[in-house]
Amino acid sequence: MKEKVLVSWSGGKDSALALYEVLKNQEFEIAALLTTVTENYDRISMHGVRRTLLEHQADALGIPLEKVLISINTTDETYEAKMRRVLTQYLRLGVASIVMGDIFLEDLRAYREANLAKIGMKGVFPIWQRNTRELAGSFINSGFKATITCVDSKVLDKKYVGRNFNKKFISELPLTVDPCGENGEFHSFVYDGPIFKTKVRYTRGEVVLRENRFYFCDLLPTPNH
Repeated sequence: MKEKVLVSWSGGKDSALALYEVLKNQEFEIAALLTTVTENYDRISMHGVRRTLLEHQADALGIPLEKVLISINTTDETYEAKMRRVLTQYLRLGVASIVMGDIFLEDLRAYREANLAKIGMKGVFPIWQRNTRELAGSFINSGFKATITCVDSKVLDKKYVGRNFNKKFISELPLTVDPCGENGEFHSFVYDGPIFKTKVRYTRGEVVLRENRFYFCDLLPTPNH
């Protein structure tokens, strides 16, 4: 019998790779994609992608979507309480594990595992400690397609946002920037790949600077997604 799991889903390439790995594994049954949405903006938290596109993405994957709504200035306590409520509901349905796309941030993994342990759940980390350059190459070679939705202007120029995540993009990154953006240097939106039933269609909108630090490229859903 397959183990039921939730997938922590940002809409980006690392969560897509983690999902890809567990689907290949065939030991797991995906109950839903779990995504945090900032309700004031109606966008995926941190990645800045519109909720509509997130929903199109879940439809294209053929997996149910569970959205946790948070406000712009939510505290850690409020966020954890909301997450705990949702996770407890899934635990009652027999879902005791969450798949995460973390790669090497030890403190972040420890934080996630500690919070999950409080409610009797555990984390599954299918791409943990994989070489990030190889991982980025594997993502591209497997046929995934992604667009860079956000860059941290402290480490990357505005010209990187809105581009496709491909070999050219990786080759032009400064050596100090992780090829998977694991330190938060950039975020992405996956719109096609081997686990997608259909391609998620969108057009690029304007690029804006938020918090005087992050450049976001707005992705606009096209009618025939």
